[in-house]
Amino acid sequence: MIDKTIIDAENEKRIKGLQADFDALGEHLDRRGISIDSVRAKVAAYGVAVPSWGVGTGGTRFARFPGEGEPRHIFDKLDDCGVIQSLTRATPSVSLHIPWDKAPAADLLAKAAEVGLGFDAMNSNTFQDQPGQAQSYKFGSLSNADAATRQQAVDHNIECIEIGRALGSKALTVWIGDGSNFPGQTNFTRQFERYLDAMRAVYAALPDDWRVFTEHKMYEPAFYSTVVQDWGTNYLIAQELGPKAFCLVDLGHHAPNVNIEMIVARLIQFGKLGGFHFNDSKYGDDDLDTGSIDPYRLFLVFNELVEAEGKPGFTPAHMLDQSHNVTDPIESLMVSATEVQRAYAQALLVDRTALYAAQEGNDALMATTTLKRGFRTDVEPILAMARYQSGGAIDPVATYRASGYRAKVAAVRPKVSGAGGGIV
Repeated sequence: MIDKTIIDAENEKRIKGLQADFDALGEHLDRRGISIDSVRAKVAAYGVAVPSWGVGTGGTRFARFPGEGEPRHIFDKLDDCGVIQSLTRATPSVSLHIPWDKAPAADLLAKAAEVGLGFDAMNSNTFQDQPGQAQSYKFGSLSNADAATRQQAVDHNIECIEIGRALGSKALTVWIGDGSNFPGQTNFTRQFERYLDAMRAVYAALPDDWRVFTEHKMYEPAFYSTVVQDWGTNYLIAQELGPKAFCLVDLGHHAPNVNIEMIVARLIQFGKLGGFHFNDSKYGDDDLDTGSIDPYRLFLVFNELVEAEGKPGFTPAHMLDQSHNVTDPIESLMVSATEVQRAYAQALLVDRTALYAAQEGNDALMATTTLKRGFRTDVEPILAMARYQSGGAIDPVATYRASGYRAKVAAVRPKVSGAGGGIV
């Protein structure tokens, strides 16, 4: 982990400048009728989960280039996730992927307590075969034409629920790669019926205080059709399964130019938004660092979330889901967690009274200008002060590099790692 004296020393270099910037921004926001301390408190209370698989180096369909000091197993992953939380104070929980992260619950709980983390939603894996697996998922899992294969996938999801119960998790995320690659390969209706029947069995195993998040994805690995291909199908699934079923929105799982923020608004309106996998994309499901391509879209998503704050039962889960091929995964995840907080802070600055008046008055220019005023405000002093006052780093990346953490773990972890990775 990162020695606290290093964090303190790095913060000491920056606190004077930060305080000046924070005070100046506070004066500016005060003229707009906004309390900077109120925004800072909300930002400090906000958290986004980190994916256990995100701290490893990803890859493409063609190659994977291992990074220095990659985690060898879940306990190394938890160490890395703990570093992210210690510096950003924005990632208090980790989302596990089974079977990649299987280990005795007592050991996982002890390690999580050691590094200051809790456990977020559990993630099942029926998109690849595991050693010793009786049935193959080559032609699908929960929608497979073979009943034994479907049962194997159902059993695995139920196992994930049981593991999660022991860890204090309260949700299961289900993403499947099922679909087809050729016209006529499968009957769309029968395939979807099989999926729904299998998911009903998984749903029946949920504890009373749990939720299940189903995740849609337009394509890949199935390139002609996908069983859960868009938010409409996802909404149908949530409606069919019941009140504990919700839709998960991954920002990269949509067709190009789809209005994701409107999808978010629709799911909120009808009570079926379960949460997010935050990332960014240029061409498809690129799983790029959050906010690296289209930070305005991220802001517009959070504008809808802030609009819905306070609605009864509105508790969406927030998690990063990225693949890091050319950067240090810890650095990318720290920056991404900050970008999510940035979008939240900017959305909190939107003058909703002025926005509503412009909308009701059909004043398109003033409505979009009101949104952009929030987006264009530099909220970095708010984010940095929230980190500082929570015991984190004013500049997480600079502090991380000053600590030499990557070199230290590289000395004990082999460069070629068997750690699971994936783009889900």
